[in-house]
Amino acid sequence: MPGQTAPSYKSNPEFQKAYREALSMRGQKLSFAPDAYKKANKIAGGKCAECLLGLYTAQMELGSPKDAVGTAGQMVEIADSPLEKSRAQFRRAQAMLAQAGEKPKPAQLDAVDGALKESLAAYPQNAGTLFLEGKVLAMMGKTDEAKTVFKQCLECAAPGDPSRLRAEQFAENPALSLAKRAPAFTVNTLSGDKFQLDAMGGRVVLIDFWATWCGPCNEELPEMKKIAKEFAGRPLVIISVSWDSDEAKWKDFIQKKEMTWMQYRDRDHKLSEAFDVNAIPHYFTIDSDGVLTAEMVGSGSDVEGRLRKLVTKAEAAQAKQAAANHATGN
Repeated sequence: MPGQTAPSYKSNPEFQKAYREALSMRGQKLSFAPDAYKKANKIAGGKCAECLLGLYTAQMELGSPKDAVGTAGQMVEIADSPLEKSRAQFRRAQAMLAQAGEKPKPAQLDAVDGALKESLAAYPQNAGTLFLEGKVLAMMGKTDEAKTVFKQCLECAAPGDPSRLRAEQFAENPALSLAKRAPAFTVNTLSGDKFQLDAMGGRVVLIDFWATWCGPCNEELPEMKKIAKEFAGRPLVIISVSWDSDEAKWKDFIQKKEMTWMQYRDRDHKLSEAFDVNAIPHYFTIDSDGVLTAEMVGSGSDVEGRLRKLVTKAEAAQAKQAAANHATGN
């Protein structure tokens, strides 16, 4: 806030050193990060919001949602604005849902719903909270309420919010929010086109993680070219995501090998991290409803076979919609 004085602990050399050490442990030393963040927060008298956020994030990444619930509770206690309190309650709800596992019990869903309602009481326009609340209501079987909340999310979400298109889709059919989804993302491809996963509605998507220096990827390349040719003109979008660090080599390879479909170089590996990809070649197939249907690692995967079924299904859905539009004069 303008004119707000920085907390005194931030100028404490002991705190600064401890916080830097905590930050440095992200990555390969992540298992040591929680204790480091706790140490820094203790020096700050338990009032360091950045320390608690780092601790919460590390706990979630380490698969310790129960600990993260407690940390989020501390974040709620020290929040100094309605928005920060809302964000802290949202994180508490996220951790509670993760702790509940793949098949939450009704009482667990009620508790998550309670935390989300507290988040919205603090700041009703929190789009992230509204999105998760819609999903939780769908999980609880409260379809009409879920539709309403997803519509509210649409009203609050920023134009560039990656959840916006999904909220629009879920407002029509909340059941889709329960299906497994790939991470939402938008990238600019080599050709200059923008690829936005959630804007591919009605089409099947194949995401291919690869690299020019990857032997198995090169073995799979004829298969990829065959798929691109066979499904040309049909409801399928292919995007290859490269691990190459050498941009010139990557571009030259694509041109020489006549890789005519969408290409993107994941130079900072952020997209790979979002998909939890740590080996290539690595494939993901997403159906025409945006549902993540398969994940395949290594060469020899029957990518074409899976795509054929999904594309045929997408074409049938398009034909059905066209017939319905014709019948109604649209």
